[in-house]
Amino acid sequence: MSAVARSESDLPIQPLYDGAALNGFDAGARLGAPGQFPFTRGVYPSMYTGRPWTMRQYAGFGTAKESNERYHELVGAGTGGLSVAFDLPTQMGYDSDEAVAQGEVGKVGVAIDSIDDIRTLFQGLPLDKVSTSMTINAPASTLLLMYQLVAAEQGIAGNQLTGTIQNDVLKEYIARGTYIYPPKQSLRLISDIFSYCHRELPRWNTISISGYHMAEAGATPAQEIAFTLANAKEYVRTAISAGLDVDDFAPRLSFFFVARTTLLEEIAKFRAARRIWARIMRDEFHAKNPKSQMLRFHTQTAGVQLTAQQPEVNLVRVALQGLGAVLGGTQSLHTNSYDEAIALPTQKAARLALRTQQIIAYETDVTKTVDPFAGSYVMESMTDDLEAAAMELIHAVEDRGGAVAAIEQGFQKSEIERSAYRVALEIDNAERTVVGVNKFALDEEEPYEPLRVDPRIEADQCDRLEALRKERDNDGVRRALDELRAAARGTDNVLPTMREALKLRATGGEISHALRDVWGAHVPVETF
Repeated sequence: MSAVARSESDLPIQPLYDGAALNGFDAGARLGAPGQFPFTRGVYPSMYTGRPWTMRQYAGFGTAKESNERYHELVGAGTGGLSVAFDLPTQMGYDSDEAVAQGEVGKVGVAIDSIDDIRTLFQGLPLDKVSTSMTINAPASTLLLMYQLVAAEQGIAGNQLTGTIQNDVLKEYIARGTYIYPPKQSLRLISDIFSYCHRELPRWNTISISGYHMAEAGATPAQEIAFTLANAKEYVRTAISAGLDVDDFAPRLSFFFVARTTLLEEIAKFRAARRIWARIMRDEFHAKNPKSQMLRFHTQTAGVQLTAQQPEVNLVRVALQGLGAVLGGTQSLHTNSYDEAIALPTQKAARLALRTQQIIAYETDVTKTVDPFAGSYVMESMTDDLEAAAMELIHAVEDRGGAVAAIEQGFQKSEIERSAYRVALEIDNAERTVVGVNKFALDEEEPYEPLRVDPRIEADQCDRLEALRKERDNDGVRRALDELRAAARGTDNVLPTMREALKLRATGGEISHALRDVWGAHVPVETF
């Protein structure tokens, strides 16, 4: 018998699994039927046998006009949902003409400064028919309200809009860093969004609680599940403390995970996550609505596993990662373009990424039956092992006082960094194979011409801001921002006053600065 291998979560993978691995396994309790508690086999009874997952391609670069053209291309190619990437200044609540934004405008996503940009971004797109996901966190309320206002201009009511805002700021303190306000104030804003959307945008997913970025920073599958669900528990507690009933907001919670090339563990991860969340919601928060107990999630293939060397090989990686997400029961999927390790994807690369999903959906047989791995010796064993490892970490977070307290102690960040360091050493020492990097490398790489962002974008965006400030009712904007500050000082929901300011063409940066005036900005404390 060969040596026992180790998974990405450093759990043993036996060279052979047989019936003994499932000794005492209660399929009724551990699996249930698809669409029923504990949702191990999927959140819907028919899953993809009726229709495939939403094929959602992440796009956005340069100007709103350029991104709008890419969205029309994606819709024409058959994508069912759009995912918007925003540039770094937008993500951090700064306008394009602020000094801190210099050199970053339009680089990693589209620059959005005002409702004018959102109007251009979605021009000609049927917002009542296209589901839109916005990867935005600290300023999520601002971008969502701009979207609602533009839809209203098209005659589309809030109850017709479907989509998701990421709105998950806790993982920003752990893994990404695009936070603005301190954690307590950020949680207050999130609960305001929950309440506002319950009234105004009932079909909108108010948060996409993300393990993806933690995984990209080095989290193992077990850490990804554990820290994501621990953050989710914090959001649920915050909303309940604000007076919301769990079954009023929990059905609109959604999640966001990575899909790696380690196919078996990734499938097990998704199944374990559903089972853990169902029990948390039923047993800890006493949610009665089955939809409150469902873990619905979007998946993106693993950007961190893409290589700049032999970039075409990434097509194979992405196909395997996408297959794992589908076999794990994802509700929507973004497949990365093969050239994203080098630059923003070219049009051809983005189309090939979408075609990858379409081949899985329409040329394979994996959509013909629900949860094809159910009952597998290896899959059920790995699902159980991952569940146990994740629950141990969730308890460790709870023992430290919950997600926010653990973040302040640096617990999640240090655990992820330790895992990332282990993987980096394994790659450096060739203990872990990365094709084209430390094995099967080429002596000379083929030339590749990446998509380049026009440096004039920043100047053009600044010019548009200058024109906006000359044309708008600046006295009205100042009054609206003062009303927003007053709402932030009190206990009223800040979104209605924010919406009025945006309608008057207040900029995203002005909104964020108004809230910074009252709430302050988060300053990280080095804990180790």
